[in-house]
Amino acid sequence: MSAMSDYLENKILDHVLGTTAYTHPSTVYIGLSTGSFGDDNSGTELSGSNYSRVSAAFDAASGGTTDNTAAIEFAAATGSWGTVSHFGIFDAASSGNLLIHGAFSTGKLISSGDVLKISAGDLDITAA
Repeated sequence: MSAMSDYLENKILDHVLGTTAYTHPSTVYIGLSTGSFGDDNSGTELSGSNYSRVSAAFDAASGGTTDNTAAIEFAAATGSWGTVSHFGIFDAASSGNLLIHGAFSTGKLISSGDVLKISAGDLDITAA
């Protein structure tokens, strides 16, 4: 399950209704959390222990759904990240705007030395 942020909803409405054009980001980045992100970009993204966002590419949407075209692999943790259960898609490698957020079907405990990898086609994004 995924949801658009308030920021993206407003940008899409403005674009479609001719108020202001929206230029899509050239690259999007996956961020991780141990809890949910809110539509208003609330929530706490991971930090420290060798964590950083990773760029991702997606297939063209069909039937209101898309998924990642290639594996998304984060660097090995140098400390505990906790149980990673949620993701956010951002328009920048750091800071920036939350575009879409959602929950993984299962949380995964990431300890020192672990690598979180999302296989190609496994991060499904649905517009609902």
